[in-house]
Amino acid sequence: MLSRLIIGIMVVLLAVWGVLAIWFSQLPLPVRILSASVYGLGMLLLPLLLRPRYRGVLASLALFAVVVGWFFSIPPANNRDWQPDVALLPFAEVRGNLVTIHNIRNCDYRSETDYTCHYYDRTFDLATLKSVDLFLVHWGSPHIAHPMVSFGFDNGGYVSFSIETRKEKGEEYSAVRGFFRNYELTYVVADERDVVRLRTNYRNEDVHLYHLLVTPNLARNAFLSYLSQVNRLHDRPQWYNALTDNCTTNIRGHTAPYNPQAKLDWRIFINGTLDEMLYERGTVDRSLPFAELKQRSYLNPVARAVGSDPDFSRRIRSVLLSRTGG
Repeated sequence: MLSRLIIGIMVVLLAVWGVLAIWFSQLPLPVRILSASVYGLGMLLLPLLLRPRYRGVLASLALFAVVVGWFFSIPPANNRDWQPDVALLPFAEVRGNLVTIHNIRNCDYRSETDYTCHYYDRTFDLATLKSVDLFLVHWGSPHIAHPMVSFGFDNGGYVSFSIETRKEKGEEYSAVRGFFRNYELTYVVADERDVVRLRTNYRNEDVHLYHLLVTPNLARNAFLSYLSQVNRLHDRPQWYNALTDNCTTNIRGHTAPYNPQAKLDWRIFINGTLDEMLYERGTVDRSLPFAELKQRSYLNPVARAVGSDPDFSRRIRSVLLSRTGG
């Protein structure tokens, strides 16, 4: 009896997954309705109608395999009608210690949706890489956040990486659709005046800035790892996945090979308390209690006061350092 119950639950779960995969696909609406209905009914009815019962279960599994095969054959693309802020992909050239990043984004925002995108190229010397910082952005539920990582250099230059969905014109983000190959993955390589101010000044999202205590070796290798993925996405598109291939799991992928403390933790997937996890591991300053550090690291009033100042990155850090006693 228990085995039948387990098999029944498994078939229902596979049926739900397949129906959602079909429904959230790019197929025409009539095709989606028909295909999802036939698939869902087939998955549930085959085990009930075929005898002996195991044949019905096997038939359902075969039907599921067909949908899985179709799902994983859907190709990502780089040639869609993209929103202007993700239309131009960055890429990098590495020559020894000198790294030239092309198409660093710096949008001029009049509102969240009204903006003009500008791009520039900049060469960074890896020998002068001095800091890695985390911007943790809460945009809704306290349990979910969007992390962005910035690398700082001795000459005052900062470059920020925001791992996002690459949306087409008119397309909105949906957490559910993010599981079903609806969005390509993109690495926005940007000026902090762009990706930080967009969130603090125009989206009114809560942003905290933390300086990460990492070794020079980890900083250098993580930076190069980011750029390798930037170049791969420039040449070959890849799907975003809300669970396995997202803004936080990819950050871990860029740092784990060089970080002995990179243990799996549930807060990597439900990442609203990612800063608390980093505090526990000693990756951020622990001279203050965590609650006080978090309060002092709150960036929004500082970013709004600094505005579009060309010295944005240095000025926001100078205020936060004075708050934390750094």
